[in-house]
Amino acid sequence: MTEQFDIPSASNNVPEFTVSEISGAIRRTLEGTFSRVRVRGEITELKRYPSGHVYFSLKDERGKISGVVWRGSVSRLGLAPENGVEIIATGKISAYGERSSYQLVVERMEYAGEGALLARIERLRIRLAEEGLFDTARKKAIPLLPRVIGVVTSPQGAVLHDICTTLQRRFPRPVIVWPVPVQGEGAAARIAAAIDGFSQLDGQGTVPRPDVLIVARGGGSLEDLMAFNDEAVVRAAAACTIPLISAVGHETDTTLIDFASDRRAPTPTAAAEMAVPVRTELLADIEHRNARALGALSRLLQTARLRLDRASSAMPDLPSLLQTARMQLDDRGRRLDVALPALVQRRKADLVAVERHMPAVEALLAGRRTRLAVLANMLQASMAHTFQRQDARLGRLRISPAPLQALVRERRTALAGIAGQLEAVSPRAVLARGYALVTAEGRPVTSAGQLRDGERVELTFGDGARPAVIGDGTHQPKQGVLEL
Repeated sequence: MTEQFDIPSASNNVPEFTVSEISGAIRRTLEGTFSRVRVRGEITELKRYPSGHVYFSLKDERGKISGVVWRGSVSRLGLAPENGVEIIATGKISAYGERSSYQLVVERMEYAGEGALLARIERLRIRLAEEGLFDTARKKAIPLLPRVIGVVTSPQGAVLHDICTTLQRRFPRPVIVWPVPVQGEGAAARIAAAIDGFSQLDGQGTVPRPDVLIVARGGGSLEDLMAFNDEAVVRAAAACTIPLISAVGHETDTTLIDFASDRRAPTPTAAAEMAVPVRTELLADIEHRNARALGALSRLLQTARLRLDRASSAMPDLPSLLQTARMQLDDRGRRLDVALPALVQRRKADLVAVERHMPAVEALLAGRRTRLAVLANMLQASMAHTFQRQDARLGRLRISPAPLQALVRERRTALAGIAGQLEAVSPRAVLARGYALVTAEGRPVTSAGQLRDGERVELTFGDGARPAVIGDGTHQPKQGVLEL
């Protein structure tokens, strides 16, 4: 009989772990091995949750890793994560046991080199340009001599000192400084808030409203100047109601705020020079303009004086003219006093001479009467002779009366017909048949309701008219008056 023995299998020598133990061991291994790492990759699958956490993935040509930014670290990231941006994320590797996955817990982000930064800046520039934020028509003119100048910059460093020194040298003006950080965490938000704050000043309070605004910082790398490439800062500069001069970096540095500002200065010192003119040059220019104005006025006065002198020399002597006119008036008066009586005397003599040659009035009237009688006799004789000749001419004419008699008979017949028609339609023909016409006050009465008791009427018959009184017979009518 063969005896059987249980041979232990090799699997009984492998340690046994729970799922939680394995997950914990993996997590401890990852966190111990990769305590703090910097991972370079392109952001993708970015999601922001209402809890404030940000989830995303980092990928390159060969792999992808999940990442998370807890709500408390979002404000300290250093940039706003966006899909498609290549970054370097700093954080630690941690495992998520419930899903058997690992992820990168990110504490800080930075752009991966200048290429990624420039690409992001260019995309933002194109988008804002399409919105019209950089249009020339939006830009405002810088005032010639502002009363107050506002400056948005860091209170430390040489920028503020250079601006104030330049203003003091060229034309001293009051300066209001709004201190802000010009790089690092939260710098962009502080700069945008400062620009908006200056723009909202109305000048009614204790802080006056600036007439021009300078946003400046010194030179630095592209990463140092990123706050002035932030979209919020660019929009604040474009919306600013105060003329704005940007002076960020050195002369070769260009940021997006330079496109949105009303003027760009290569340096902060140049911005101060743009803001105010040189006082001495302005005074010299005023003096020069004043001298030119005085010279022009002097020349105008001299020209006017010469014209006046020429005009006065060409004019005659007014007192002499008056004296001559007075003498002529006296001479004319004396001559008139003498000439008027002589004229009257001559006219009287002429009238007397004419009167001597005129005939007597009685003789002239007698002659006219005689001539009129002769003409009257001649007229009567002529008229008598004319009537005689007319009678003789009528006697010689032989006119037959037959046509005239026929015309008279025809007219008499037509007249008789018309008379018969009138007699047929005459009211008197109706009255002759026993009818009577009742009139009251000269108007025909056509209805019994028109008459009142005691009213006088007139009755017209075919052979005459009689008066009558309307009544019921109770009163005594007058003699010769009918009572109806």
